[in-house]
Amino acid sequence: MPFTETGIPGLLVYEPKVFNDNRGYFFESYSAQTFEKEGVQLSFVQDNQARSTYGVLRGLHYQQEPYAQTKLVRVLEGRIIDVAVDIRKGSPTYGKSFAIELSAENKLQLLVPKGFAHGYAVISETAEVMYKVDNFYNKASEGGIIYNDPALNIDWGIQLENALVSEKDLVLPALENCVHNFVYNTNN
Repeated sequence: MPFTETGIPGLLVYEPKVFNDNRGYFFESYSAQTFEKEGVQLSFVQDNQARSTYGVLRGLHYQQEPYAQTKLVRVLEGRIIDVAVDIRKGSPTYGKSFAIELSAENKLQLLVPKGFAHGYAVISETAEVMYKVDNFYNKASEGGIIYNDPALNIDWGIQLENALVSEKDLVLPALENCVHNFVYNTNN
């Protein structure tokens, strides 16, 4: 099975099958056929890519419905701690976070469904992160949660006092004060 459950409904780790030989390696980083075979039906509309240096922390971000996005996150170079927080009202794991190291070396990917806040911290000298989304960016629907919310107690893998965080992310609210319109149902 290419997917591993995380303990949070809908949040999955994808591990592609990698073919190594004396020339290097080959793998399908995404195949609609593979995902559909496992019951994961998505239609991605955009790829986003970011390059950052050690200590950069991006997040925690989301877009509200009807512009919410499912993301498939992977690392092309370097290493990150990738984090998703369940913010679906009524979810049995509401407010629970999940963190995983994604790297160019391990080739793991995190499938972050709608209804989650998402962010990452760079734990290597540099990192290049790419993620697919199933909906276009809409500025008016932006939302977020402060990265250092004590209620979440996220281990970002870096010293937070040295984190490089955007001005926009520094003023995000705590989970208890964030505004969103996500509701849990057994289909998500």
